[in-house]
Amino acid sequence: MNPIQVGLCGWGDHDLYERGTVSKQKLAVYAGHFPVVEVDSTYHAIAPAARIEAWCNETPDDFRFVVKAYRELTGHGRLEHAPERSWQQLVAETIASLEPMRKAGKLSAVLFQFPPWYDCNLKHVNYIRKIRQAFMDFTLAIEFRHQSWFMPQYQDRTIHFLQENQLIHVICDEPQAGLTSVPFIPVITHPEQVIVRFHGRNVAGWNNTGQPNWRDVRYAYRYSQAEIDALAHEMKQLVKATKQLTLLFNNNSQGDAQESARLMIDTLGIRFTGLAPKQLTFF
Repeated sequence: MNPIQVGLCGWGDHDLYERGTVSKQKLAVYAGHFPVVEVDSTYHAIAPAARIEAWCNETPDDFRFVVKAYRELTGHGRLEHAPERSWQQLVAETIASLEPMRKAGKLSAVLFQFPPWYDCNLKHVNYIRKIRQAFMDFTLAIEFRHQSWFMPQYQDRTIHFLQENQLIHVICDEPQAGLTSVPFIPVITHPEQVIVRFHGRNVAGWNNTGQPNWRDVRYAYRYSQAEIDALAHEMKQLVKATKQLTLLFNNNSQGDAQESARLMIDTLGIRFTGLAPKQLTFF
């Protein structure tokens, strides 16, 4: 694998597919363009192991997944009508779900993205320790969305905490819009891997949660060449100190993630091998 992997968050909503491509064909087509993807559907429901295994079978040997943890495991709460399960049941079902991907060697990390109100306090620190213990056989990535974790009095302790527990600090490029956003901190906390997620820089849309079109504008942003140049410089520094650098573009409220990712690939001069055959788009 290339030491820098670039992909998108989700594979269903991007402008990669010929008209008439059905949903079950899209992952195979996506894998002809990018070598890694973030699975977002697992945030809404724990996927059956058979579905996870099918995703592995539909992708090339070198393809990788970053799987988003189910919402009840990250403090987002249970959706109405979702089954009520204990902590032990949630952990057991998640492990059983991910086991085929882990065994296949295609699971880069399980992403625990905590909510904007998940601030830096002892209770939350202890919960993350609990997660680390529950998923000892998995590589875990932690994304904070409350600025308190990186305030001057806590930043060094946050980084040290992630390092000592071998948790990947998810580096975020996102709007700087108050307490519910975090700064870009290019620090490595895991000995094997770094994950960077690009959310865009739409300050006006980031905290506009009361509007009916919030989800349509929150991640609406296209990175300029100058912005990608600056970010690519940071990526080149990071890859010197890690075995695997995974870059995931989430700025897709209006379809910009694909173009931003391609711009990053071109700027870094990456040429991926081992992608799925492009002719799969015609099946």
